[in-house]
Amino acid sequence: MPDAPAALPLHLQISELLIREIASGRLVDGERLPPERGLAVRLGTSVRTLRKALADLSDKGMLERVQGSGNYVRRSARVESVYSMFRLELPEGGGLPRAEALDITRMDKPADLPRFGTAAQATRVRRLRRLNQTVMAVEEIWLDGAAGMIDPAKLGDSLYLYYKTHLGFWITRAEDRVTMDAVPDWSPDAFGVRPGAPTGYIERLSWAQGPAPVEFSRTWFDTTRAHYVQRLI
Repeated sequence: MPDAPAALPLHLQISELLIREIASGRLVDGERLPPERGLAVRLGTSVRTLRKALADLSDKGMLERVQGSGNYVRRSARVESVYSMFRLELPEGGGLPRAEALDITRMDKPADLPRFGTAAQATRVRRLRRLNQTVMAVEEIWLDGAAGMIDPAKLGDSLYLYYKTHLGFWITRAEDRVTMDAVPDWSPDAFGVRPGAPTGYIERLSWAQGPAPVEFSRTWFDTTRAHYVQRLI
């Protein structure tokens, strides 16, 4: 499980992966996790790092650690997750989101975008997305220019975490529209679905603490490799 530049610490990556597996139902409430040594081998990490991840889950109320017995899943509806608003999952559920930046450019907002923010300019981020190691989407995010600048050297897998830690705001709600659309011509060969071919498509407007959306994004995802999932708890 290699680190990307500016990625989450490894123990938090493992914690987030387990959170998504619990949310998807791959790990159910009351289930006992495998022994730590075997689980560490399966996740490609050390027992020490795994224990830090399990401690994080325990602090969040998602794991009960019973001395001499093991670690038991305790599903929590209120857990804070870096990827709580990331709606794509592997067909079998879960998967840790990964991102590879293809281009980050500040520019005037194109006329074909919906209205968002207050500035005339925005930062456009194009990325290739994976779940674990599976390539499953390309995305284009537009952050309103008044919200701040994005430093490529500090941007990790989660834009929302970057907003919170580097720009001082966080996304509080989002509105998604899921349809079909043609893969854009800038999509890399690694996506696997050729430009112009129809595929799953998500448009999202996201709000921070103000009345106007601060971000607009569009995502093209391979429906054979990922599913869009929205849970009401």
